[in-house]
Amino acid sequence: MWKTIYIVGIILLLAACKQSGDPGEVQVANFPLSVSNEAPALENGELTYGLVADEPFEGTLNRVFYSGQPDAEIMQFFDESLLATDEDGVISNDGAASYHLSEDNKTITLKIKDGVTWHDGEPVKASDLLYTYELLGHPDYTGSRYTFVVSSIVGMSDYHEGKTDKIAGIKVFDDRTISITFEQATPSILSGIWTAPTPRHYVGDVTTDEMTMDELVSSEKIRTAPIGFGPFKVSKIVPGESVLLERNEHYWRGRPALQRIVVKVVSTASILKALEKGEVDIASIPVDQYDNARKVDEIEILADIDTSYSYIGFKLGKWDAKKKENVLNPNALLANKTIRQAMWHAMDNESIGKMLYKGLRFPATTLIVPVFKTYHDAGNEGRPYDPEKARALLDRAGYTDRDGDGFREDPEGKPFVLTFASMASGESADLIAQYYIQNWADVGLNVQLLDGRLHEFHSFYERVQKDDPAIDLFQAAWGTGSDPDPEGLWGRSAVFNYTRYTSDKNDELLKKGTSEKAFDTDYRVAVYNEWQRLMVDEVPAAPTVYRYALIGVNRRVVNYSIDGNSPNRYVWRWGVSQ
Repeated sequence: MWKTIYIVGIILLLAACKQSGDPGEVQVANFPLSVSNEAPALENGELTYGLVADEPFEGTLNRVFYSGQPDAEIMQFFDESLLATDEDGVISNDGAASYHLSEDNKTITLKIKDGVTWHDGEPVKASDLLYTYELLGHPDYTGSRYTFVVSSIVGMSDYHEGKTDKIAGIKVFDDRTISITFEQATPSILSGIWTAPTPRHYVGDVTTDEMTMDELVSSEKIRTAPIGFGPFKVSKIVPGESVLLERNEHYWRGRPALQRIVVKVVSTASILKALEKGEVDIASIPVDQYDNARKVDEIEILADIDTSYSYIGFKLGKWDAKKKENVLNPNALLANKTIRQAMWHAMDNESIGKMLYKGLRFPATTLIVPVFKTYHDAGNEGRPYDPEKARALLDRAGYTDRDGDGFREDPEGKPFVLTFASMASGESADLIAQYYIQNWADVGLNVQLLDGRLHEFHSFYERVQKDDPAIDLFQAAWGTGSDPDPEGLWGRSAVFNYTRYTSDKNDELLKKGTSEKAFDTDYRVAVYNEWQRLMVDEVPAAPTVYRYALIGVNRRVVNYSIDGNSPNRYVWRWGVSQ
């Protein structure tokens, strides 16, 4: 009875907001990208960065092996790639190395600049970048980053399959010079190439049997005492809770403005109070807390459209560990794409974005985010909220209510019940999950929450990654990175393709999108528009909302920006004033 009352309350709340027009909707264009404080930075200032999470961070602090966003946020302070990228995610010569691309667009040569050293004083070497590729392609590597740009290096497939102990396409000429040759010319080299080195001398060498891959991943030099060549050095880690970082006096760009940074986990429920009290200087703000956040006088709120999006994924198969690819299950409950199409049409994403998030989230249409302005198909409307169309699609597929209980049976007359997994993440998580369940119930689909509750981050993803047969659909989110190529999330061999969807057409379009012909932007746009249409038709996943990312910044912070064109986007320039 309580659950029924709760769901009815949700519907009435959103319906009332929808009818009222919600005059409090945010004018998103008014958000600044940079702090307004122009005072000089203190010589030895200290800053506290809030890692907003409702569970401990995992602490796999190496770019080859990490999996969660919290670990990536920590690594930004002490580690970086050799090549910098511009606001469009394209590599530039402004980083710790410069590059040259061959005339045939297949070979890239990197030259590490003078004065680039690891935190222990050793120079960063070309062989350290080679080591990253030896780890990514190693037969024992079980991480999720053996993707297209890595696998397409000349000789990488043989190395990955254990046929050779050398990667033919990577040449180290001297301590500072390395070239990487790819089997084909692809524009993904310019936006998806790996240039984050791994300190072989420090962490240990898997390639010489000095240690196993598992020993490396679990070692202190990855978990509690990592080094990089970034602006700050890791001084102390309290596992899962906090990280103390000290200024790297020998940082290759110059002396960082701050003497010390503390990164600490703060719960979503506590973050606004921590910002208000000055216990945290910079932190992301859950968008469902915007109304309260804008009343905190001690902070400025910066915001821009994020590279992330939320989605409902439909479990269509499993991961084949031997083949290292996704395999469809023709008997999956949601194998019929008409059902998936109907479920997307049944979802009222606009009301969720407007009423719960003040317009800071808005209906998603395709699986390429609007940040990629060139490649996002703005003319593709996806599958808008249309419950009548959803009902018609289900009728056409033979799913009808035969016993009069309000829920549809399958074409054979058997009960059709779906299990939905969703994650505990912020104040509105349960509200949203229950609202979608009600949306689907409105068109006659019986969807039940997995175990009757939300699941915390780690257990949720563990069950989704392992293709738990109890899960038929799930709600998750992706950060897309800097490369518009969607293969790493939706390809046949993509570990992150948690829906396990595959098709020959998908393979074909993803391959075309990274082909040599794709250096022609018009051609690549046409390919990705066709891919977006394919995914709207097939619906392995229904994108729900795009989002604005909100950052709360204490007014004492200087030289901080989220503008991709600003030099203040770099951590080493951040500071605090009196």
